[in-house]
Amino acid sequence: MITVKILDETAPLEAVILGTADSMGDTPEIEKTYDPKSKEHILAGTFPKEVDLIDEMSEVATVLEKHGVKVYRPKSIENLNQIFARDIAFVIDDKLVVPCVTPERKLESDGIQYVIDEVENVLLPDEHERMEGGDIMPWRDHIFVGYSKADDFEKYKVSRTNEAAVEYLKKAFPDFTVKAFELKKSDDDAKENALHLDCCFQPVGKDKAVIYRGGFKNEEDAEFLVKFFGEQNVFEITKEEMYEMNSNFFSISPEVVISDSSFKRLNDQFRKWGIRVEEVKYRETAKMEGLLRCSTMPLRRKYD
Repeated sequence: MITVKILDETAPLEAVILGTADSMGDTPEIEKTYDPKSKEHILAGTFPKEVDLIDEMSEVATVLEKHGVKVYRPKSIENLNQIFARDIAFVIDDKLVVPCVTPERKLESDGIQYVIDEVENVLLPDEHERMEGGDIMPWRDHIFVGYSKADDFEKYKVSRTNEAAVEYLKKAFPDFTVKAFELKKSDDDAKENALHLDCCFQPVGKDKAVIYRGGFKNEEDAEFLVKFFGEQNVFEITKEEMYEMNSNFFSISPEVVISDSSFKRLNDQFRKWGIRVEEVKYRETAKMEGLLRCSTMPLRRKYD
């Protein structure tokens, strides 16, 4: 059996699922995409090539293994994008949640079924409790959730987590405080779209956080997070940096983070905080509105 345990975003990582670009296929038809950044690159003729994505992900796998992390990969399914493993399952405490995702993505969970079968505690929300792991962020005694209320959930294809999911998490994890934030959505403009919570916010280190205020529909939600971590512990990114996916790094431990090498301002801040930065090139993956957190699904972190 595979033991799972996740209570936060930064404790020392022991096991993770890293997505795969193998057999992803050629540039998709634009009507089959489900985020504005992918559409933008299809129209521009700059959508990433499978071989380049495989190279980028291999670099991440090398970094993870260098730090002693057990890396699982999805079994490849022909002509299917399986890069963003975060969204199709996630762990909170000692439970693996396998949610009902948008219909276009349901096949992705087949690629990690061999892992799911080895986990003892698996939760299966029903089709009305819609959520994706990029919106779900455990942080000690809290679970932070990005979501959309009914009007936005029905209106925008990029709305992935609904109010029913928030209520499900409250019932499934009664020992945690579930704090939900409405996110700003746009099907057409990636600079006005927070696809998931991790596109505009993520904790790092022991007590720090990175945030883009403009990704939240309500300013008071962003202000809550700034006060929660303390203004002196929060690094705010710009709209352009959000668009480039600066908040979508991935922590191996409180002292080590994997980040895109192009994130100069962010990476300098990490180093000022005493955090070691493992820099990788992930520019092609970023063209699909996801990055390092999106493509990794932690199974187990170490807790004393």
